[in-house]
Amino acid sequence: MPRPEVLERIKTAESEADDIVAEAEADREERIADARQEAEEIRQQAEEEAREYESGRLEEAREEIEEERQAVLQEGESERKRLIRDAESNVEEAVEYTIDQFEEAVNAQT
Repeated sequence: MPRPEVLERIKTAESEADDIVAEAEADREERIADARQEAEEIRQQAEEEAREYESGRLEEAREEIEEERQAVLQEGESERKRLIRDAESNVEEAVEYTIDQFEEAVNAQT
């Protein structure tokens, strides 16, 4: 094979190799960009899921607190009613006791 032909084939092979390297580098850059984009999408999705979980958990906590509040209010109301009943049942005894004490005081003065 004549020398100019060999040189031309070498140049062609080098050019093809340069094209392959350039194409591989472009493909690599594209894959890196795609991977970064996918990572960003995954991060955003994870953040959204975290916000949704937080929101749901917060709502559950509010519901639990409201249930506890209602239970405490019911217990307080029951206790209040019991105290009123006890106080009302003691009114007659208290009146009698007060009258007895008054009468004793009046009798002691005479």
